[in-house]
Amino acid sequence: MAKPPSADIVVVGAGIIGVACAVQLARQGRQVRVIDAQAPGMGASYGNAGHLATEQVFPIADLSILKRLPAMLLDPMGPLRLDWTYLPRALPWFMRLLLNLRPARYQRTVAGIRALNEASLGAWQRLLQSIGQPQLLREDGSLLVFERAESRAALDALQQRMTQQGVPVAFWSAQAVHCAAPQLSEAIQGGLFFPATGHFLDPYTVVGELVAAAKALGVEFQQQRVLDAHVDGNGVSLTTDQGTVTARQVLIACGAHSAALTAALTGKRVPLDTERGYHLMLPHEHQRLPFAVTSLERKFIMTPMTDGLRLAGTVEFAGLKRPANTQRAWQLHRLSNGLFRQPLNADDATPWMGFRPSLPDSLPIIDQVCDGKVLLAFGHQHLGLTQAAVTAEKVARLASGEAVAGLEAYRLGRF
Repeated sequence: MAKPPSADIVVVGAGIIGVACAVQLARQGRQVRVIDAQAPGMGASYGNAGHLATEQVFPIADLSILKRLPAMLLDPMGPLRLDWTYLPRALPWFMRLLLNLRPARYQRTVAGIRALNEASLGAWQRLLQSIGQPQLLREDGSLLVFERAESRAALDALQQRMTQQGVPVAFWSAQAVHCAAPQLSEAIQGGLFFPATGHFLDPYTVVGELVAAAKALGVEFQQQRVLDAHVDGNGVSLTTDQGTVTARQVLIACGAHSAALTAALTGKRVPLDTERGYHLMLPHEHQRLPFAVTSLERKFIMTPMTDGLRLAGTVEFAGLKRPANTQRAWQLHRLSNGLFRQPLNADDATPWMGFRPSLPDSLPIIDQVCDGKVLLAFGHQHLGLTQAAVTAEKVARLASGEAVAGLEAYRLGRF
């Protein structure tokens, strides 16, 4: 006989998406339990760039990736790297990615990313206001700068493409850039300013405040690893390293680790891979930048935070098992040389690596399957922080049985 449910809904994953979902689900009066192998916020949510990247409506790859493939395999410090030993396993995923770069599918991807991003800022404003922590998000825009005159054509083309997609963007002259960020190098020739973006002062603190709010609503957090799962007559049963957990519904929101659990519960194998992202935290840099700044040529981002300046933005495809290559994190400091009037202070800097869950069409899965017993919210690639609050609103509506329009692009059935 099936064991009676011990919770209304179990959320597997205590990252930013899982915790945000837990808050919204608890507000419906649900008995919610969150389980994760790590403490809340200690996965990708701990070390992301902290940028509310609503302007990033295009996938990380386009057809030029074919030309860049040799460099990706040969340059261990490049901004987009594929570990050659991982190539056999990654090849099917990359073939799917290339198929999704065909015009019709590419436009579907852009439309899907844009729809979530356009709703992201408002959703974050509502969520942070509801827990009394609006100050954690600085809504002061972000800047993409360029240094070489020959880059101006690419910048103009990008501005035109973004304008066509409805992304608020303005060209800033070198004078405007240096007026706003006077410590940037005189080599900066201008940039694109995105007013409808912002940055979080500390992504880990955001998770912590959401956890506190969730606990106040009665959400229970448990640190345990899910080993297996199945759907039964009463709902869902999860086998963990500490016993069995049962619930009427389960939400899979464990990022790059979601594929096996999804297959166990739904029988569907999703082509989920991981972008290994790196950051370098500079604890002695507090006054360099007023907002997040990205370099067009150097392809990384610098975000001012409470604990210093975070340099982030590289992508590495090497799977979940290979150890971190911390030299990729230190390479970010080397890339910063020349971007400021005075070099950045890297004393006591700390490197970090995390896993961004990525699907080959660059869209997340946000869905409800198995007669409503299984909810899915993963695959947000490098936009997990940006899209967490709006995803949580949609998941809460799905869990309550409400019809949610506009989710066709994010359904599990597309694979």
